[in-house]
Amino acid sequence: MSLLRLPSSAPVFREISAEDEEQQPVEIESLCMSCYQNGVTRLLFTKVPFFKEIIVSSFTCDSCGWCNTEIQSAGRIMEQGVRYSLRVRNRRDVNREVVKTDYATTRIPEIDFEIPACTQKGALTTIEGILERTIVGLQQEQPLRRAEDEQVAQKIDDFITKLQNMKAGETPFTIVVDDPSGNSFVENIFAPQKDEALTVTHYRRSKEQDSLLGIESLNGQHSSDETSEVHAEDMRDEVLQFQTNCPECNAPAATNMKLVQIPHFKEVVIMATNCDVCSHRTNEVKSGGAIEPLGTRITLHITDPSDLTRDILKSETCSVSIPELEFELGMGALGGKFTTLEGLLKDIRDLVVHKNPFTLGDSSTSDRREKLQEFGRKFDQILEVQMKAHIILDDPAGNSFLQNVYAPEQDPEMTVEKYERSFEQNEDLGLNDMKTEGYEEAATTCS
Repeated sequence: MSLLRLPSSAPVFREISAEDEEQQPVEIESLCMSCYQNGVTRLLFTKVPFFKEIIVSSFTCDSCGWCNTEIQSAGRIMEQGVRYSLRVRNRRDVNREVVKTDYATTRIPEIDFEIPACTQKGALTTIEGILERTIVGLQQEQPLRRAEDEQVAQKIDDFITKLQNMKAGETPFTIVVDDPSGNSFVENIFAPQKDEALTVTHYRRSKEQDSLLGIESLNGQHSSDETSEVHAEDMRDEVLQFQTNCPECNAPAATNMKLVQIPHFKEVVIMATNCDVCSHRTNEVKSGGAIEPLGTRITLHITDPSDLTRDILKSETCSVSIPELEFELGMGALGGKFTTLEGLLKDIRDLVVHKNPFTLGDSSTSDRREKLQEFGRKFDQILEVQMKAHIILDDPAGNSFLQNVYAPEQDPEMTVEKYERSFEQNEDLGLNDMKTEGYEEAATTCS
């Protein structure tokens, strides 16, 4: 067995970098499950932006030539599940990169095809790789099927032909990656602009999905039910602290939580985490109230440096768009934040430009890097108010806020619109299946 020993000061999970010579895999002698001889497993502990820490493992056997690669998430399970729906139209779409965890379900509705969760190991691959893996798996048993039932084998051959046409980019289709853990990802090849062919939906997990992920509490109730028993009056003047792990280095850290009243708005819960090991600091905001009856769309015309100092509350359900840059940040990205407008814009710039996993390393193209650099330059012009722009906060839950510096008078540079949510927005918020009236009679009838 050969193990790589890192200095005690070196982090276990390091960001992927071609220049990082210290980032080497750990080699472990292990048993080959094909020929039962000894092979070698290589483990690489690395950190990918958007997906936190991952473990990349690769097994090779010199005796029989069998090999296997997979990834496992080493970070935390996200608070919401994520669903990617991609309309694949050409060869370029087939080459999109995909991070798929063990818990992700992959579907192609046009051919009624599904890869259930926990039936394949996690992988860093492409759309083509997913299809190729499926084709190889189906072809392995074809000789046996032909010997037992020629008709079934012929149907499988026809199905494989459809998959091969899809892999070649000749047949348009839709692929859906649904991951309740929230750790899967499908590449946006037009980043930082919005991808019209790609739809990203964040959703609340069901009780069954929580159970699949192993995060169901012992009494069968969700953790949110437990926290709801704590009275807001007892929390208002108290800073609560609980132990957690740092989202960057995974070291033990403490999170402080405080209930705060925002003037001219509502109460929110602010959570802040400071890590003594890597000095990472983060703050997150969650609404302290219910979902509003109407959605809220806030539009601000940035015309003066003082606009960047406005306080802003961005909830988890809020999307951010800048029409001048043809840019849109979907809800769920960056989480909830209570900061200034300048702070939010800098976080968006860092997320899109500096921490984009598909523009780093050897896999990124020069055209993609140049496009992202140009986007970064325009974003800096907005931060320096050299370029006038509009920022739009669209929150279907109505729990986001942007400071009106003219309050209680109307702000001439800002408009606030209330609107009726669509069926899809209510579905994302889990409201379509929520019964708020007449449930007492239904409970009595069932008893």
